[in-house]
Amino acid sequence: MLELLFCSALTILPDFLFRRYRQGKRIGYEITLYSVWYELRYGIVACVFLTVSLITTIFYFHPATSAAVAMYRTVPIVPEGIGRVAEVYVSLNEKVEAGQPLFRLDDSEQKAAVATAQAKVDEVTAALTVAETQLATADARIIEARSALKQAEDERDTKAEIRRRNPDAVAAREIERLQNIVDGRAGGLKAAEAEKVTLTAEIETQLPAELRTAEAALVQAQADLDKTLIRAGVAGEVQQFTLRVGDLVNPMMRPAGVLVPAEAGREAIQAGFGQIEAGVMYPGMAAEIACIARPFTIIPMVVTQVQSTVSSGQVRASDQLVDPVQAAQTPGTIVAYLEPMFAGGLDGIPPGSVCTANAYTSYHEQLKDPNLGTFQRIGMHVVDTVGLVHALILRMQTVIAPVKVLVFTGGH
Repeated sequence: MLELLFCSALTILPDFLFRRYRQGKRIGYEITLYSVWYELRYGIVACVFLTVSLITTIFYFHPATSAAVAMYRTVPIVPEGIGRVAEVYVSLNEKVEAGQPLFRLDDSEQKAAVATAQAKVDEVTAALTVAETQLATADARIIEARSALKQAEDERDTKAEIRRRNPDAVAAREIERLQNIVDGRAGGLKAAEAEKVTLTAEIETQLPAELRTAEAALVQAQADLDKTLIRAGVAGEVQQFTLRVGDLVNPMMRPAGVLVPAEAGREAIQAGFGQIEAGVMYPGMAAEIACIARPFTIIPMVVTQVQSTVSSGQVRASDQLVDPVQAAQTPGTIVAYLEPMFAGGLDGIPPGSVCTANAYTSYHEQLKDPNLGTFQRIGMHVVDTVGLVHALILRMQTVIAPVKVLVFTGGH
């Protein structure tokens, strides 16, 4: 209607004034209800063409949408395993900080596993201490075996020297007996040295490996125990949290509640524009939104991102072929992300609110180019100027919206 009134003032009104005052035709005589078309045909045709052109220019270069939503993602509150609730630390709609405990599952089984793993660690540690003690004993045995071997060798060598000087003084059998003693004590020394090697291998390799395995089992058991205490992953507000002590929680069935992050939906607005606007939407465009949650308020925004894909064309692997006709029946939109130009711009707008958004094409920088042609310059000025019409329309809708919602739709 605004565009029609504007175009009428430029076409039909001058045509009427020309025929009324230049040609002398009078209303009710030459200009009647039946002769309006014939008398004002040039103005009416020009008004129709100008109105259509103006509306097309406005809505193409300054796109609008009523599908601007403060979307946000919720965090489901679920444990990593099945368990029965033992304690609940928060209540419904309570604000929580990141890392704050929410509830705890029964952990008797996990505590028993931790105790068992800790006992295994203690057992291996004790075995390592005993092995080190045995190693000291093995060193003493080696010294003892070497001393006994040295004594036997000295006695054998002495008797052998005596026999060499006086064969009748020492019998040959005595020499053989002493040699056997030397061999036996040499074997004892090797056995003591082998025992030390075995104990050293246990202390340096086997027992440390067993200790690492036991400690890893303890860490795993402690991790399983920690999983029974469910904490808030982010700061936010707990919603739909109705857990009670004794409830059985199964992550495969349903979450225990929903955590709405504190910053959810308060940083940007996602707006869906028609696919015809793909050629004019770009990051950096100035924009405005009007939300019913803040009546009579226009919030200046800026386009920060434009999604490069359209949701209606996505394909998910399945056992059925995709029919393009189905995608054409529900065409998707070009999603643009709008952020407030000024800090606190979205204050007072609850996450999930649906708003109306306008985006404005601007050729301000391009008009500084001295190489632009005359018609290009005029066209850019026209595009920038008609954006005012769309801005006025948004403000008129903002003024009427509370009355429309409260009176004509019963407050819904």
